[in-house]
Amino acid sequence: MLIDTHAHVNSEKFAGETELIIENAERAGLDAIINFGDTMEASFECLQLARKYDICYAGVGVHPEEAFLLGDEELARLAEWSKDPKVVAIGEIGLDYYWEKDQDKRQLQRTVFIQQLDLARQLGMPVCVHNRDAHGDTMNILRKEGKGIPGVMHCFSGSLEIARELVDMGWYIGVDGPLTFKNAAKLPEIVKAIPLERILVETDCPYMAPVPMRGKRNEPAFVAFVAEKLAELKGVSSETVCRQTSLNAKVLYGIV
Repeated sequence: MLIDTHAHVNSEKFAGETELIIENAERAGLDAIINFGDTMEASFECLQLARKYDICYAGVGVHPEEAFLLGDEELARLAEWSKDPKVVAIGEIGLDYYWEKDQDKRQLQRTVFIQQLDLARQLGMPVCVHNRDAHGDTMNILRKEGKGIPGVMHCFSGSLEIARELVDMGWYIGVDGPLTFKNAAKLPEIVKAIPLERILVETDCPYMAPVPMRGKRNEPAFVAFVAEKLAELKGVSSETVCRQTSLNAKVLYGIV
């Protein structure tokens, strides 16, 4: 029982090998893979994967690095895709200031983030939020525009204070390969302090493969290494982590 709660199996890095990657995940004992779109096109690809493979689910949305002002057509398309029972979230949405330094484009990211939070509220959907080097603005927007919307802070990179605030909001934090890295810095201490009931395990594949696969192309099957590290840090069994994080994912995303 294990769920990779954030993947990009539709990535070009898996071209021609999708069937193999899915089979690897099933052999590794995964119950589900949630693939997240970062563009309109990628979101539709995630939906198609979800329709084709029982193990796959989808999140649809526009990533901050791909941000453009969403018009009625795009919002209507996201809403229509969200009617499919295999679509479980609006995402991957949020802010990324690591790559974007231009202030006008950062403002565009904030606008598009708010647009998609509003859409999620209208649809009664949870959200998956990307936040890189934009902790202050991300939390300010969630405090004001995200009230009542359930979600996860994907690939968590914030402080313990932010993690605790998210938990108080009823949110989850997502942990990935970096949790297993020697230079994981504060993340191991943060997960020790956060209830297991508020943590999700992810790969964000094909990126950030966990130890001992670091340097290789990541894939959903490798989420087991993240779960093992989390179990070590929490002082519980891998089975406990698999069971609880899978339950967390099912609660957040309504997966049966």
